Amino acid sequence: MVRTSFRAAYDEVLGRWPVPVEAVEVPTPYGVTRVNSCGPVGAPPLVLLPGGGATSTVWGACVGAGIARERRVHAVDLVGEPGLSVPEAGRPVRTPDDLAGWLDALLEGLPPEGRVTLVGHSYGAWIAAHCAARPSPRRRLDRLVLLDPTRVFAGLRPGYVLRALPMLVRPTPGRIRSFLAWETGGAALDPAWLRLQEETAAFPAAKPVTGPRPDLAGIAGIPLDVLFAERARCHDSARTAAVARAVLPGAGIRTMRGVSHHALPLAAADGIARLLAT
Repeated sequence: MVRTSFRAAYDEVLGRWPVPVEAVEVPTPYGVTRVNSCGPVGAPPLVLLPGGGATSTVWGACVGAGIARERRVHAVDLVGEPGLSVPEAGRPVRTPDDLAGWLDALLEGLPPEGRVTLVGHSYGAWIAAHCAARPSPRRRLDRLVLLDPTRVFAGLRPGYVLRALPMLVRPTPGRIRSFLAWETGGAALDPAWLRLQEETAAFPAAKPVTGPRPDLAGIAGIPLDVLFAERARCHDSARTAAVARAVLPGAGIRTMRGVSHHALPLAAADGIARLLAT
């Protein structure tokens, strides 16, 4: 059961979105997925997957930057991660194939507005890339956008993993805030969003899905854009961008200057909005 304090923090952040939001619950074989939708009904769909430990509310700054003006935005709470999605008892998401099945069912359950632009940040980008390489989800996609993807083109830096480990093994509000302050270089983040992140410490999370890097050959035919965070601590953004250009020469590869990995959806919302508008 979701704690009252978590729900209050979640609703506070969602309530700051500058447009009306429709809460949608989409049944899938892996549980009921909470989707926060906004923008013109019937407009081309934009599906947003957050990073690990985040929720759909992290996209509020991007909505404020205008991504919902001409798109129907569907911001997703990942099943098994903090948020309001409810995993199916006895059927956890354990493998990339499970994730592909979950996302395929989710896209099928959304209103039939046409082929989807799928956007993922961090762990959400890893999920999006894995799913886009599989035939069933892939056929629903019009475009794929990966925002500072982790474990897609390169592994995580050992120093980043060591710094994150205490927070991952035994999360506390203090450890979460301290890690985010370190990774973002002390960037001024929305205080309400930070409170929500602290509340995730007590969230009953499932073990995150791990596995190999996605089959990049499988997504080569999809229009693809990748945006790296210059100051990311999880990987060397310049080297990782070079790898992306080498393996996917037809993709649009860009780097957002002056922003860190975890701050990207919040601090670089205008740049993300411009990218999605192209």
